[in-house]
Amino acid sequence: QVQLVESGGGLVQTGGSLRLSCAGSGRTFDSDAMGWFRQAPGKEREFVAGINWSGRSTSYADSVKGRFTISRDKAKNTVYLQMSSLKPEDTAVYYCAASSGSIVVVTTTSRYDYWGQGTQVTVSS
Repeated sequence: QVQLVESGGGLVQTGGSLRLSCAGSGRTFDSDAMGWFRQAPGKEREFVAGINWSGRSTSYADSVKGRFTISRDKAKNTVYLQMSSLKPEDTAVYYCAASSGSIVVVTTTSRYDYWGQGTQVTVSS
């Protein structure tokens, strides 16, 4: 069974930091682009950050550029999202996803094949 499992979410104050992890199991994601998305109540799921198969290319939503960093550890089949200078508007459920066979960064939700169950991030003001 192929799974992506996120962890690391929680409650943090404005200006704080969190590191989200996304561990893959059931298959290797070495050749896949990976991404982080988020969905706030009443809003559509939106792209946050993406990384290509090698880890050498990344892309970020304008709203998180300079504050969030995506990385991957192929040996652990894991992707990370380091979040700093958090703001209340970053509050959402964060999802990781894998785009099978995509060697470039993918920013479109529909191109992702595997999704985690999500982890809640709440930033208090």
